[in-house]
Amino acid sequence: MDTISLILGAVIGVGIGGAIAWLVLKKIQEKYASKIVLDAQNESKNILKQANIEAENIKKEKIYQAKEKFLELKAEHEKVILGKEKKITETEKRIRDKESQVSNELAQNKRLTEELNTKTEECEYRIAMLDKKQEEIEKLHKSQVKQLEVISGLTAEEAKTQLVDSLKNEAKADAMAYIQTTIEEAKLTARQEAKKIIINTIQRIGTEEAIDNCVSVFNLESDDIKGRIIGREGRNIRALEAATGVEIIVDDTPEAIILSCFDSVRREIARLSLHKLVTDGRIHPARIEEVVEKTTKQIEEEIVEIGKRTIIDLGIHGLHPELVKAVGRMKYRSSYGQNLLQHSREVARLCGMMAAELGLNVKLAKRAGLLHDIGKVPEVDTEMPHALLGMEWAQKYGEKPEVCNAIGAHHDEIEMTSLLAPIVQVCDAISGARPGARRQVLDSYIQRLKDLEDTAFSFQGVKKAYAIQAGRELRVIVESEKVTDDKAAELSFNLSQKIQTDMTYPGQVKVTVIRETRAVNIAK
Repeated sequence: MDTISLILGAVIGVGIGGAIAWLVLKKIQEKYASKIVLDAQNESKNILKQANIEAENIKKEKIYQAKEKFLELKAEHEKVILGKEKKITETEKRIRDKESQVSNELAQNKRLTEELNTKTEECEYRIAMLDKKQEEIEKLHKSQVKQLEVISGLTAEEAKTQLVDSLKNEAKADAMAYIQTTIEEAKLTARQEAKKIIINTIQRIGTEEAIDNCVSVFNLESDDIKGRIIGREGRNIRALEAATGVEIIVDDTPEAIILSCFDSVRREIARLSLHKLVTDGRIHPARIEEVVEKTTKQIEEEIVEIGKRTIIDLGIHGLHPELVKAVGRMKYRSSYGQNLLQHSREVARLCGMMAAELGLNVKLAKRAGLLHDIGKVPEVDTEMPHALLGMEWAQKYGEKPEVCNAIGAHHDEIEMTSLLAPIVQVCDAISGARPGARRQVLDSYIQRLKDLEDTAFSFQGVKKAYAIQAGRELRVIVESEKVTDDKAAELSFNLSQKIQTDMTYPGQVKVTVIRETRAVNIAK
C-alpha cells in the first residue's frame, strides 16, 4: 500500500513539475517571440527609411538627367530649325532666280515669236508673188505656143512628135557611129584599158587591208635557215608551197620569210608546219608532206575545239557539227580588220541582251547572232551573198525558221518575217560601227554620205534626199508640182551621171527618184 502511494505521489509530482516547466518554457518563448517581432519591426522601419532615402536620391538623379536630355534635345531641335530655315532661304533664292530666268526667257520667246511671225508674213507674201509670176509665165508660154502654131501651121503635139522623131533618128545615127568608133578604139587599146581598170580597182579597194589580211611573217633565228627551207634547187620550198597552197616569199628581209595566201586557214597551216620543220631540223619533201598533213589535222581539230568552246561560253546547245566547224573557222577570217569570231560573239551577246529586254527567246537570239555571218567562211568559193549562203546552211542543218530568216535578212536580201531579224541586223550594225571595231575611216564615210545628199539637193524640185545602205543607194523625193514623171526619169539619169563624174566611191550607187501625188479628204 505504501509502495503504491509512493508511486502515485511520484507520478503526480512529475506531472506537476512538467506542468510548471511547460508554463515556464511558454513564458520564455512568448518573451523571445515578442523580442523577435520588435526587432523585425525596427529593421523594417530602417529598411523603409533607407529605401525612401535611396528613392529620393534616384528621383533627384533622374530629374537631373531629364533636364540634361531636355536641354540637349532643345539644342538639337534649334539646330535642325536653323538648318531648315537656311534651306528654306536658299530655296526661296533659287525660286526667285528661276522666276527671273523664266521671265527673261518668256520675253525672249515673245520677241522671237514676233520675229517669226514677221518672217512668216514675208514668206507668204513672197510665195504669193512667185505664184502670181508663175501664172504670168504660164500665160506667156501659152500665148507663145499659140503664136508658133499659127506661124508654123502645126499644133504643139504635131510639132513635138516631129521633133521627137527627128531627134530619135539623129540620136540613133550618132549612137551607131559612136558605137562603131568605140569598138574600133577598144580593139586597139583593149589591153591598156584592161590594165587601167585593174589598177583603178586595186586602188579603190585599198591595198593596206589586203596586205594585212593576206600576209603572215614567219620569224627565223638566223638567215642560214632560209637556205635549208629553200632546199637544193628549190625542192623544199616547192614541196611546201604545193602541200599548203601558200606562196612563200624569201627576200632580203633579215631573219624573216613571208607567207602569202587569201585563205587564212591555209596560211596558219603553213606557219605551224614551218615552225615544226625548223624546230625539228629535218627539212625534205617527204618530211614536209608528213608534217603538213599532221598540222592540217591539228588545225581541223583546233577549229572544232574553238567552235565548241564558243557555243559553250554562249550557252548554245544542239548545234550541228558542221555549223560548229563553221563557227571555229571564223577565228581565221576578218572583215575590215575586225576578227569575224569576235564580231559574231559580240553580236550574239548583244542579241541576247536585247531579246531579254524585249521579252523574246534569249537562246534563239544568241543562236541567230552567232550564226549570222557563217556564210563568210565557205569551204568552196561562191558568188552567192554571205547572208543567203548562211541561211541555206542553217536550213540544211536543221535550224529553226526564225533563226534562218534572221541570218538571211540581216542585210535586207530577203523580207524579215520574225522579230529576231531586226534585232540581229541592229546588233550587227552596232558591233561593226563602234569606234575602233573596223578600219573604215568614219569621217570620210560620213562626208561621202553628205556629199551624196548635197549632190541631190543641187537639182531643182528636190524636196528630200537620203543616202541609205551605207552609201550604196540614194533615195530622192521630189515635189510633184514642180517635177513631172518625165522630168523624174531625167533627174534620176542626170543625178547618176553627176555622181559618177564628180565623186569617188567603191562599188555602185543606185539612184531612186520618188514622185508622189496624194489627194486626201476626210469623211465625217
